[in-house]
This record gives sequence, C-alpha cells and structure tokens, in this order.
Amino acid sequence: MVVTIIADVLGEENNGTTVACMNLVRYLKSRGDTVKIVCCDQDKKDLPGYYVVPTLNLGRLINYIVKKNGVTLAKPDRNIIEQAIEGSDVVHCMIPFALSKKTAKICKEKDIPVTAGFHMQAENFTSHILWFMNCGMINYFVYQNIYRTFYKNVDAIHYPTQFIRNVFESTIEERTNGYVISNGVNDRFVNKNIEKPEALKDKFVILSTGRYSKEKAQQVLIKAVKYSKYKDKIQIILAGDGPKKNKYEKLSDKYCPNKVIMSFYGRDEIVDVINYSDLYVHTAVAELEGIACLEALKCGLVPVIANSPRCATKGFARDEKCLFKQNSPKDLAKKIDFWIEHPELKEEYKQYYITSSHIYDQKECMEQTREMLLEAIRCKKRKTEKSYITAMN
Repeated sequence: MVVTIIADVLGEENNGTTVACMNLVRYLKSRGDTVKIVCCDQDKKDLPGYYVVPTLNLGRLINYIVKKNGVTLAKPDRNIIEQAIEGSDVVHCMIPFALSKKTAKICKEKDIPVTAGFHMQAENFTSHILWFMNCGMINYFVYQNIYRTFYKNVDAIHYPTQFIRNVFESTIEERTNGYVISNGVNDRFVNKNIEKPEALKDKFVILSTGRYSKEKAQQVLIKAVKYSKYKDKIQIILAGDGPKKNKYEKLSDKYCPNKVIMSFYGRDEIVDVINYSDLYVHTAVAELEGIACLEALKCGLVPVIANSPRCATKGFARDEKCLFKQNSPKDLAKKIDFWIEHPELKEEYKQYYITSSHIYDQKECMEQTREMLLEAIRCKKRKTEKSYITAMN
C-alpha cells in the first residue's frame, strides 16, 4: 500500500513522537509499502519521499517556547499536502496540530481514509504554560478542542495504552474507533552482561530516561538522594536533554554527593547504559505510555515508578515495591534503599521483567498498526461501495 505520514513535529529522534513515527516508517518500508512523509524539516527537502512544508510562526512568545523544547512546528501548505497524498491508499497523522488538522480536512474532501496516532497527553502541552499542567479545566478544554477540530474527523485512532484511551473518551464523553497498540520496544533492548565504566564500579547507578521537562519531574529523583542512607554511593544518570537541564545541574550540586550525569545517548549506547545500571526510576507525573521505562524492563532493569493517576507507566509495576508516592523524594528514597538492601530479590524481579516484557515486541506492535491502516482502507472502500449501490437504487 501507499501510506503518507503527516508529522507536524519530526526533527531528530530525541522525543517519543518522532521515534514512534520513524519506527513506523521503517517497518512499513520493510513490509514493501511505499511511504511518503510530510514535515517542516528543511534539511529533508532533497530527500526522496519527503514533502517539506514551511515552519509555523506562532508569534514571539510561542516560538520561544517551541524553540526551547528543541522542536519546530509545521505550517500547512495545501499544494504540498495534495502532492503528498495523491495516490495514497491511507494517510496517517502523528499529532493533532495544524498540519494534521488541515490534511484530515483535505482527505475528507478527496475521500481518502485517514488515521491518527494519540501521542499527546494534554499535560504535554499545558506543562509549558505557567502552572496550567495541574489545571484540570484547561486540560479538559485541550482534549475537547483536539477532538472537535481533529480526532472527530479521522477514521481510526491509535492509542498507545488503554489508559490514555480511557482518559480521552471519558473527557469527550464519546466512544471513538480506537485501536490500543503499544508503540513497542525495539529488539536491540535485551539483557546482556555489560561492565560498568571504571569511574562507576563502586557506585549504585540509578537511571532515568526522558526529556528534562516539567511533566517528567526528574527533580524528585535528584532530591531523593538527600534522604537515602546510601547517598554517597548513589550515581544518577539522566539520559536525555531538555529545557530544565540548567535547573537540574544546580539541584545536583545541592543534593547529590556524586554529580548527576546528564547526557543524551544514541540508540545503541543507551542499551549498554541500561544494562550496567542497578535501578530504573520513572518520575513522570503525566505519561501516556512510557517506552523508555519499557526499554529498561526488557533489559531486566527493576523499576521504581511514580504512582501518579495521570501516568500510564505505573501499570508496568509488579507490585508496591516498584511504586513510590508521586512527588515524594522521601518515599522514593525509601524504595531506593530497599532495593539496595535486597539484591537477591532484585535479581528475582529482574527475571520477571525480562520474561513479561515480550508482549511489547516492536515488530508485533508495528504489524498491528499496519493492520489498522489496512482496515481503514477496507472500511472506506465498503462505505464507498455502499454509497454507490444506494445511489444506483
């Protein structure tokens, strides 16, 4: 089949949406499908299969916020969109922004099936606007808006978790044509014996992966070190990058005897980092899946996850020993100390996570997503045939 992917945000594979997008692109190509991508990455203008639109200008303040987060947003261009979707069997939109909204309307005009991913929790947006991340009414209006202006107009929605489907559908009070499919974990994430770097050999290494942003709340882990009985031997690694890097560096100097290591690792590098780490901590207060956590589990790294009502990741915890009270450095410190003091139990849990994480195999998840695209094509064809028969009669 011929698939056009609409990516309002693309850029480097340093965020979950872009990684999910490119994983799908690679998988569809591996199955022999033709894939076209619409984005605003000017460096991709001469690459085959890419259709590049202008960058969206939202004014000085919003442009600053967007740039601070290391992304650019696409501006719809009808001519380019029409070129990209011409001859497509189905169009798949990644996030409910301007480019995707415009494309969905054009697809409806041209009777082309269109599907969409649900890769944006309301808090991913409101966390960048003052204190609004914790304002239930504002988050409510975000979901209402993206449903009314976008998701209402698509033929199928891909939800990475049942959690986020429940949140969205209960908010809009509508049942959608949804498919719950994990974004999946690449098969490079496996348990293997990797020695710690020489400088870390006498340290208890705690890994946390994700953008340094408000909703990820990595400051809770940094502050937890102060309350640990083993603070002198704890070494935190924050794998990622983001707007709160300078703040976390200052917190590290204040709370951690061993300076926090902050670095963005390549896709192969991070596998080694996971495998030589001793514990994984997921501090996010809002998360619609948590692939970074799943990657750690697949390698056998035992997690301690924030028990947040807005976080799907807590569902990966085996029991209470793998959960801590949201935004509580003291409770997190207790859980960290527990796992430092119980290495035999940690080994048992390690084997549990290695065994249970096979259901998140990326190839299987991508095949399910591909089947969703095919089903959207079949449904559109059935509707067209039915309309034709009705008109003939």
